[in-house]
Amino acid sequence: MNERASEFEFIKGLSAELSSRNLVFPTSLKATMKIRQALDDPNMSSEQVARVISAEPVLSAQVLMLSNSAMFNRTQKRIEELKVAVTLLGFGVVRNIAISVGMKQMKDQEANKQSSEQMEGLWTRSLRVAALACVVAKNCSKLSPDKAMIAGLLHDIGKFYILSRAHQYQGLFSSEQALWDLVDQWHGAIGAAILESWEVPEDICNAVLDRLLDDLPELPRPTLTDVVVAADFLDASFVKQDLEEVDWENIPNSLKNLKLDRDSTEELMSETRNEIAQILKVIA
Repeated sequence: MNERASEFEFIKGLSAELSSRNLVFPTSLKATMKIRQALDDPNMSSEQVARVISAEPVLSAQVLMLSNSAMFNRTQKRIEELKVAVTLLGFGVVRNIAISVGMKQMKDQEANKQSSEQMEGLWTRSLRVAALACVVAKNCSKLSPDKAMIAGLLHDIGKFYILSRAHQYQGLFSSEQALWDLVDQWHGAIGAAILESWEVPEDICNAVLDRLLDDLPELPRPTLTDVVVAADFLDASFVKQDLEEVDWENIPNSLKNLKLDRDSTEELMSETRNEIAQILKVIA
């Protein structure tokens, strides 16, 4: 089978998975996302949540580690029980950890060196956008920073899925550019299917999907979509700690909705540097 025919077969397979909603994930990721769904039950107690989390060793270890970090544990008394850790961290933080652990499980599937580098780069950027979305929501809106963080973390979930599936077919694409062309074409539809299958709340789904639109309007109050768009747009500048490359005459309406001009963005960048670093420790 030639390369173009192989690519077509892969696309046909993706299309079938999408239409049937039979998306293929690692077993560990499926378990983690079931845990995340359980955390959305308002009637769950800390003890019940701890029992659910204990079924996933990686998530359990991450929750305990964070509960003993300087950021959360001011008493420095070591916490060894999941129930105590969950109570200290709160359901919102645990839910965010579950999603980040799940995505990391997808990233860490066996792959060749090139594909590992692609997934690592996508993962690192998703973490940064999540952290930046959190501080933008907190400082520039009345929206939930926790929801903004999840939306930022999931904003490229469709790309994760396509890369993870493509890496199971070594040598399938004629070039790296051919692979990324496919990713750009399909990641929105795949992302929508993943968010639906994971039963992610509607406002977070809308933020993840609507940020791909080119014509978001100017609004009197910012939306969760605006936060994700702004975080995605400003990510490179925050990494460099430099706003010189931003064309402030042609910024997305989302930045205008958040009242982010050059001066206010520079102030945000300066004031939240340490906070973003702390958030990255939580979700990385």
